[in-house]
Amino acid sequence: MINSTQQTEQPLALFVTCSKGLEALVEQEMIAYGAIKVRQSVAGVFCSTTIEVAYRAIMFSRLCNRVILLLAEGPVLTAEDLYNSAGVVDWSDHLLPGQTLAISAAGGTEHLIHTQFIAQKIKDAIVDQFRSKGVPRPDVSKEAPDLLIHAVIKKDRLSLGIDLAGASLHRRHYRTEQGEAPLKETLAAALLMRAGWPQTDVVKPVLYDPMCGSGTLLIEGVLMALDIAPGLVRGSELTRWPHHDAAAMERVRAEALTRKEAGAQWQGRAFGSDVDARAIGFARRNAHRAGVADYIEFVECSITEAVPPVAPTLVICNPPYAERLGEQTEVELLYGELGGLLRRHAVGARAAIFTAKPEWGKLLGIHSHKQYSLFNGALPAKLLLMNINTDAIYQKHARSATQETIADGASSDNASTNAASRQTPQNSSQTHAPVELDAGAQMFANRLRKNLKTLGKWARQQGNECYRLYDADMPEYAFAIDCYGRHIHMQEYKAPLSVGEEDAALRRRQAYQALCLVMAQELQIPAANIVLKVRERQRGNEQYKPLQKEGEDFVVNEGPARFIINLERYLDTGLFLDHRPIRHWIREHAEGCRFLNLFCYTASVTVHAALGGAHSSTSVDMSRTYLHWAARNFELNEIDPRTHQLVQMDCLKYLEQLSRTGGEQFDLIFLDPPTFSNSKSTENVLDVQRDHVGLIEQCLALLPKDGLLIFSNNNRRFKLDEGLQEKYRIEDCSQASIDRDFTRNQKIHRTWFIRH
Repeated sequence: MINSTQQTEQPLALFVTCSKGLEALVEQEMIAYGAIKVRQSVAGVFCSTTIEVAYRAIMFSRLCNRVILLLAEGPVLTAEDLYNSAGVVDWSDHLLPGQTLAISAAGGTEHLIHTQFIAQKIKDAIVDQFRSKGVPRPDVSKEAPDLLIHAVIKKDRLSLGIDLAGASLHRRHYRTEQGEAPLKETLAAALLMRAGWPQTDVVKPVLYDPMCGSGTLLIEGVLMALDIAPGLVRGSELTRWPHHDAAAMERVRAEALTRKEAGAQWQGRAFGSDVDARAIGFARRNAHRAGVADYIEFVECSITEAVPPVAPTLVICNPPYAERLGEQTEVELLYGELGGLLRRHAVGARAAIFTAKPEWGKLLGIHSHKQYSLFNGALPAKLLLMNINTDAIYQKHARSATQETIADGASSDNASTNAASRQTPQNSSQTHAPVELDAGAQMFANRLRKNLKTLGKWARQQGNECYRLYDADMPEYAFAIDCYGRHIHMQEYKAPLSVGEEDAALRRRQAYQALCLVMAQELQIPAANIVLKVRERQRGNEQYKPLQKEGEDFVVNEGPARFIINLERYLDTGLFLDHRPIRHWIREHAEGCRFLNLFCYTASVTVHAALGGAHSSTSVDMSRTYLHWAARNFELNEIDPRTHQLVQMDCLKYLEQLSRTGGEQFDLIFLDPPTFSNSKSTENVLDVQRDHVGLIEQCLALLPKDGLLIFSNNNRRFKLDEGLQEKYRIEDCSQASIDRDFTRNQKIHRTWFIRH
């Protein structure tokens, strides 16, 4: 039998929801507010309390998501049980005529599978009850309902209640801008509480986050220290439930204002830094909206350049997760750099590091004395707590930590000097932790320096801003490293099965660290401008799919041409460096030509043809993504899209279509098909070895007798059909099309000039 709650002047049954892992902290909060019979459950706590205590939770709780007033509870198995259970509640006591409602459902039974059906059945019971009493039925409003009803079915039992606040309390409404994967405000507050913040035992506490992102940890920390209730920041509006007690809510609000006034005496500060300038902008504006901008200083700088202006008393940080291809090594190195920062600038402080990879905590070089298991959304994670002192620092780091402090002048007496050097890019090398490279990585670094002197000098003489610096010169370091202006693309060839993942990860980490060191010392290129990827074979249209990170667009020059590059969003960067000689040749010979570029990618070859004076051009590719990229390249180079057309179509179908019309249509054609393509966006399956004869002959049919087809592909086992060589004039230009920076990889592509 369903048991309905009594009137609100009697003790109320509440279920206060929270993120999984925060139940114990929410239990402590509710006891402090005056609740009784508090009992933890999964993702929340049950308790018995008064309406004023419920309002205190809505106003003051930094951890709970919703405060649910329980109306009914009992067994349900079928839709009929659900309907009858919902009908037991006297809904006219909770909804006035003309008011609106919304229903949120979760869970289910063997017969009640869909939450939308559960919500619909409860709505039917409510509407039918109003109709039976001859009063106007309530309408449903998903946007701003007067009453928000929650239904949860777990273990064949229904819990039915109403949300007293009407919206999730984790939203403080100051964070209207945010970067990638931000922490929920409630989770940020929980991390701070577990770390012992606010530090009431310190006269002038200093909170520091060297990877602050959009500033959530720091903003929540300052709000806590100032004792500003979340309800004052968010606004403590309630639903239009008829039994709300306005006087009780006003008493709670007055208490919050009094506490805020007293909390303004706080003498602490907060500092944050991040390498992402966009995120720092978000953080500053978020702090302003939260009303705490005067207490927080944000600075744009990398972790290796970060120096807190004042010695911190608590360092708290949520380092990024390795979510995208090749990112694990970068993040592991980031942990090492974070450990160096803690050892140099935070001795004597506490540290709280929140991580989804607790094993990476060892890379910090500091023992944790306490760990808390929590969840970031559905992702299990741990909060590592540390006291940064000589006993906690790993023995192998203890001596270097002292040396780093001396070398950096990082004592508290020199804090102002450190702040000045942090803000001066040319001095940033002073704040780098000593890099410990093994013998192999040191040899790798030496090879990079040698290549910079030879290939770098050659590239500058040729006016090449983009070139290959290193291409598996040392087989045990199987990377391709390309320079795109002041950005570096490091691509790892997939390790053979004989090399274990642990060994491969160690070598990758050492190589990346060596590259960062060399680039910083020789070219003053920061680690933030270096992107590492592990390259694996892509199937179908996977090569067109974005990776997990958006990445930054930037522009590079190649002779008179300019191109948009993105090293992170897609597997490829937007410019194939090995085709540079072909692009230059086409630019020099394209004047007056009608040019066709098949499988055009981002149309870099077409850009050179147009700049070389091509009369007109057509560039064909089936990827809308890459054609949009090509259009941006055209705009960047002031190329008229009316004369130089971009066509989204499968190139095989395009050639078939043109072959039906017949006749000469182009003077110069560049044909560079992939080795294999079976994209779902086309019914055709391309195999360049099998299909190249037909492709070549279809192209030649579009050319006059003096026309030229440039055919290229990167299939290392490719063999040109002998029958073609008997029918056409074919010149193998592969060797001439390989520039100096690709001489170690002569089979990067094959190129032929083909004429009638």
